[in-house]
Amino acid sequence: MATNGAPDSWEDAADQSLASKMTNLNVDAPAFVPNVNAPVFVPSFVQPPPTATGMSQPPPTMSQPPPEQAEAAPKGSPAKTMSASTSQDKIADSSPVVENKSSPTDASMKSDDSPMGEGGKVDSWEEKADISSTATTPDDEDSMEIDDNGAPRKTRIKQKPKTVEAVTTEKEHVNVVFIGHVDAGKSTIGGQMMYLTGMVDKRTLEKYEKEAKEKNRETWYLSWCMDTNMEEREKGKTVEVGRAYFETEKKHFTILDAPGHKSFVPNMIGGASQADLAVLVISARKGEFETGFERGGQTREHAMLVKTAGVKHLVILINKMDDPTVGWDEKRYNYCKDALTPYLKKLGFNPAKDIMFMPCSGLTGSGLKKPVGGDAPWYTGPPFIPYIDSLPSLKRQMDGPFMMPIVDKYSEMGTVVIGKVESGKCNKGDSLLVMPNRVEVKVDQLWSDDIEVTGVMSGENIKAKLKGIEENEVTPGFVLCDPHKPIKTGTVFDAQVVMLDLKSIICAGYSCILHLQAMAEEVTIKALICLVDKKTGDKSKTRPRFIKQDQIAIARFVSNHPICMETFKDHPQLGRFTLRDEGTTIAIGKILKVVE
Repeated sequence: MATNGAPDSWEDAADQSLASKMTNLNVDAPAFVPNVNAPVFVPSFVQPPPTATGMSQPPPTMSQPPPEQAEAAPKGSPAKTMSASTSQDKIADSSPVVENKSSPTDASMKSDDSPMGEGGKVDSWEEKADISSTATTPDDEDSMEIDDNGAPRKTRIKQKPKTVEAVTTEKEHVNVVFIGHVDAGKSTIGGQMMYLTGMVDKRTLEKYEKEAKEKNRETWYLSWCMDTNMEEREKGKTVEVGRAYFETEKKHFTILDAPGHKSFVPNMIGGASQADLAVLVISARKGEFETGFERGGQTREHAMLVKTAGVKHLVILINKMDDPTVGWDEKRYNYCKDALTPYLKKLGFNPAKDIMFMPCSGLTGSGLKKPVGGDAPWYTGPPFIPYIDSLPSLKRQMDGPFMMPIVDKYSEMGTVVIGKVESGKCNKGDSLLVMPNRVEVKVDQLWSDDIEVTGVMSGENIKAKLKGIEENEVTPGFVLCDPHKPIKTGTVFDAQVVMLDLKSIICAGYSCILHLQAMAEEVTIKALICLVDKKTGDKSKTRPRFIKQDQIAIARFVSNHPICMETFKDHPQLGRFTLRDEGTTIAIGKILKVVE
């Protein structure tokens, strides 16, 4: 050994000390049994309140490790087992604590909160431990945060989606489609209404206005609320049916902004098929009204298509009244009104009940939410939003089987389908059927106009996330329906058609495109069954050889692929269709019988 007391070799000294310790070890010692009534460990830096005898508990000795060491100690160590077992026992069994023993509640509570009575007796330590959240060790807290499903409670609360039921179910849902010739101002009116009802904030509109000015299109900025993709903004033309919503005190309105260009009429038919109310937007500007209303214009075709789609009420907004060529002139307003009324009457709208004319300006917002006032003192009727809010409630098929024609679809963490519920109701978690493929799916999530909900009813415009089907397996025109009462599907059906705009005659073997809801499918006339008299409704005894313009006929149609459809008698919305050929609408019809 060295003079300073250090050993010659540290390794040897360590080996010797280890050997001596091993020999002194008592292998026959009894197994350690924790004392369930032992005092709970209190750190030295926390002074417990004085007990009834005025004596405080002595500070912990070194044999009781501080909390950090207690946690770091291995599982079998006595200190750990003692503290864990004691606190577990305290929580689970609520065993009474011996008097004059300190409790962890003391550490966290002030002396006035102490459970001592006036005579110094403990009232009820169990009650105090229940009230206090600190009567647990960190391990217990960890274990308590994990619930039955094995997910931590805190994180589950964060992940749980905010489900708003009252917002959507209290108010009546109304789907409004905006139709009219290209550049009549449909998207601008839609954007202005969203701004007036507070659905778009001023900052967003200022951003759009700045971007539009940079492109020398400053009057287009309001339409950008509805036209969201870059192609539509560059050209100033709506291509797809834009969607938005706004609410009034009584109703929840879904805006469907249909494209006005004749190339996109199939998209417009899909939008019109979801509508309960149509708004025909007319441009009062000199030259624009005439172009839209002439034989090739979209004003006539759109009005006829919404009537075919089953829209019963039509509001005609005569827009651009603030234009320099118009200047809120009553004569111009009456000229547009008088030109339109006979045509709308011919389509089947009743001018007294089904039609309402209103002047407005989409750019300034005059006549939309507030009356036109001084701009047009000659117009005393209501403004647009209060008028549609006051319309009578619509009848819905609430008790029928669930049916929702799919208008659009996309993939986002699963397959999401969009459409309007035509009948019945559906809840989150329901099992449904996608027809005509007969694929069983489960509803994972539901949104009613971008508001997440747990249930939807007939008349609502919804998005549904489906489990059990890929996005490429769904096509617009498919129907999501009740598995017990699915929609009819077939390739052969009989229908009554009204011929509208024919260049020549039509015979058996003629092919055209059938539009039913959002579906477009090529069909061929297999046979002409009979002609129907317009005035009496009588059917001809002999089979016609051909049909010409303005005639009504019953014919048998054949399609290449199965089509989802219902008879007009059972489900009017799923039983009416439009026939188009070479970019024009040639006929409208209703399904009488699904043959096979």
